[in-house]
Amino acid sequence: MDALLQLFWTFIKINLLTTSGPASVGLLHTEAVGTIMTEAQFIQAVGLSSVLPGSDALQLAMFVGYAAAGISGALVALAGSILPPTVLMFIVVSVLHRLRREAWVGRFVEGLTPAVSVLMVFVAWKVFNGGNPGGIGWQAIVLGIASLVALLMNAPAPIVLLISGILGIFLF
Repeated sequence: MDALLQLFWTFIKINLLTTSGPASVGLLHTEAVGTIMTEAQFIQAVGLSSVLPGSDALQLAMFVGYAAAGISGALVALAGSILPPTVLMFIVVSVLHRLRREAWVGRFVEGLTPAVSVLMVFVAWKVFNGGNPGGIGWQAIVLGIASLVALLMNAPAPIVLLISGILGIFLF
């Protein structure tokens, strides 16, 4: 029971002190190697969690938990990894739920929308010019116009992205 509590506390601490993902690997190394697992096991855990699909941090947590205490350790480590962001999201959602009817929130969102739009156009312009020193090619213009037409015709966004990606493979 003591090992499971140590696992739970370790992953609670890691997920409260880091942003998870690659940022948590260094802290997990400090916390786990020597107390929960060996250096070789940790390297194996990082390598395996990197090649599997899904969240690296959650897979790494389950691997470390499994190495320390079997299936129950994996479940405890997973719970310790999921609990902090879940609680924080519940707090943020409850605060936003209370503020959604406030007039200043609506005005803030209305003012933020044009700024985000301009930012997206600026980033798209930088991507097009940065990737192509000679300027925007005819392929990018055709793809952009086709995507705009699809948007105006209310085509499903995932299908437009999929088709644009496939066309991008052949055009670029």
